[in-house]
Amino acid sequence: MNKLLETIGKIGIIPVIAIDDAAKAVPLAKALIAGGLPVAEVTFRTAEAEDAIKAISSQCPEMILGAGTVLTAEQLDRAVSAGAQFVVTPGFNPVVVKYAISKDVVIVPGTATAGEMEQAMAMGLDVVKFFPAEQNGGVAKLKALAGPYKNLKWIPTGGVNQKNLNEYLSFEQVLACGGTWMVKKDLIDGECWDEITAICKEAVRIMLGFRLAHVGINCQSREEAEKTAKLISTIFDFPYLPNPASVFSGTAVEVMDKGSGKNGHIGIASNNVERTIYYLSSKGVRFVPGTEKFTPSGKVRVIYLDGEIGGFTFHLVQQ
Repeated sequence: MNKLLETIGKIGIIPVIAIDDAAKAVPLAKALIAGGLPVAEVTFRTAEAEDAIKAISSQCPEMILGAGTVLTAEQLDRAVSAGAQFVVTPGFNPVVVKYAISKDVVIVPGTATAGEMEQAMAMGLDVVKFFPAEQNGGVAKLKALAGPYKNLKWIPTGGVNQKNLNEYLSFEQVLACGGTWMVKKDLIDGECWDEITAICKEAVRIMLGFRLAHVGINCQSREEAEKTAKLISTIFDFPYLPNPASVFSGTAVEVMDKGSGKNGHIGIASNNVERTIYYLSSKGVRFVPGTEKFTPSGKVRVIYLDGEIGGFTFHLVQQ
């Protein structure tokens, strides 16, 4: 897969923007970046789209910038010249797709049917837009199509919102979701940049879904670890679950005789560990190389953060 698309997959959410005033493009982009979504698809449905792309590209280089609703080769050329790093089409137009490929432009064509998806795959594409997603059967349809198209990734757009976001993102073949709920027209027109940032942060919070998985307690010996776990299990009526590496009291407490951290460790569950690594890394959080554990498909499911907080190490775990 293209590296740019891989990064978009780590971000997970693509704000889809229709902007009528290019002067508002940069403040809007900065609001998205501050909210944890440094990517945007600026639709070519408005006269100001090209100038908006130019402004964002020149003043917000950290933003991954796409042009949406690209219908012709001429529009594609204008979008790329303005600074778009990828283009998105609403439907599958073989002429535009072939032109983008010939120009080495990253294109995500819109598809709604198996036939359109097969045409895209025949052209060498492995990521397509699924549009309009909800009106075309939603994630249930994608799961039904996944059998014959195991190597295809989708970006559902159309009807995606905070309520159904994780229904889509929990399906492994969904690369990311496009949405407009954080960039509504009235918010842009009213220059409600702080509100847009807050909505983006909430979307990221919902997507990552942080929650406490378990607390790890360090003991001096296996015997002490077993005694401690049995006591906790007795008090709270948790099941006592010994295994070679540690002893669990239910799923809430892990007792170890050789654990990391001065006092122990804390496991934080996330809906997607790889996306969490991206977001936390952007905040300056570092991770310990070699502590990763992987799913059968090769995705990171466990990794330790570098350093201790309050005498505890922290690790992420895939929910």
